[in-house]
Amino acid sequence: MQVRSDQLPQQLARGLKPLYVVHGDEPLLAQEAGDAVRAAARAAGYSEREVFTVSGAHFDWSGVLGAAQSMGLFGDQKLIEIRIPSGKPGKDGSAALQQYCDILPEGVLTLVHLPRLDRQQLQGAWFQALERVGVSVRVDPIERHQLPAWIAQRLAAQGQRLPAGEAGQQALAFFADRVEGNLLAAHQELQKLALLYPAGELSFEQIEEAVLDVARFDVFKLGTAVLAGQAGRALRMLDGLKAEGEAAVLVHWTLADDIRALARVRAAMDEGKPLPMALREARVWGEKERLFERVLPGLDGAKAQALVAAASVCDGLVKGLRHPDWPDDAWDGLRRLVLMTLDAVAQPSRRGQPAPAPLTLKA
Repeated sequence: MQVRSDQLPQQLARGLKPLYVVHGDEPLLAQEAGDAVRAAARAAGYSEREVFTVSGAHFDWSGVLGAAQSMGLFGDQKLIEIRIPSGKPGKDGSAALQQYCDILPEGVLTLVHLPRLDRQQLQGAWFQALERVGVSVRVDPIERHQLPAWIAQRLAAQGQRLPAGEAGQQALAFFADRVEGNLLAAHQELQKLALLYPAGELSFEQIEEAVLDVARFDVFKLGTAVLAGQAGRALRMLDGLKAEGEAAVLVHWTLADDIRALARVRAAMDEGKPLPMALREARVWGEKERLFERVLPGLDGAKAQALVAAASVCDGLVKGLRHPDWPDDAWDGLRRLVLMTLDAVAQPSRRGQPAPAPLTLKA
């Protein structure tokens, strides 16, 4: 019998099967599935627990087979967990698992933990035997397009929600962008929201503030300072990041991500798309959205592409590749990229006032 991880609670509510197999590479969901089985086992009176971790090809399977056939100290029901981190039990393990399924007695509940399996492993005789006597719980990763709905569901479970309509969708998209590919981080952010704010509706500002505060990536504030045209603050932040030992690669990634987004939005506007639509398609939200609205009217396509080219050269510098027209030091290269971006996004002077002198591009 096969079920998805989100279907497991309903299956457990209908009664326990003698064996459960949890397989997949999403740590949070796999852990929650195992916790759900263990909780149901405790509620049903399985008071003893034995855990076996299969490590290497020379694992002794006789202990597992013996545990299945032995009664608890006081005749209590027993939970046996078998963890196979490699997903490959080997020839002896395959035979032992098939034998295990044939001798599984009353009073024993088995939980098998496996990583993500390929088609050949899923069709193996040992896995087919496990599925025949129990329930196979497939733990699929939450893809990017599924994240907003997953986050909203988790918020609802803790008594919180986001506004209806576009405001709520933007907040969910912002949240998803910050935790994509790391459900454990998303889970921690959700728990933090439950601690910070009471049950009820959350605003975009609360989501933005909480997620960024928890991330504690000061490097992300550098891009905000650059887009805001705060030259002094941006250069001080760059020096501070260097002094604190921040990775030059991460600093470059942050700057380059904003530069690429500027170029995408500018190109979309040049094709005739309205600025709000272009920003939405480029997934620019919150404070960055307001900064882009300030910068883009004065940024033409040629300047945007020049920044993309400069970011590409700087990418090589932070990875150890020299360029004849750029400084050899990665941090000097980052400084030049910051200055170039500040110069490109600088707003024209107010009418009747002289324009400020252009920023130097020398490192």
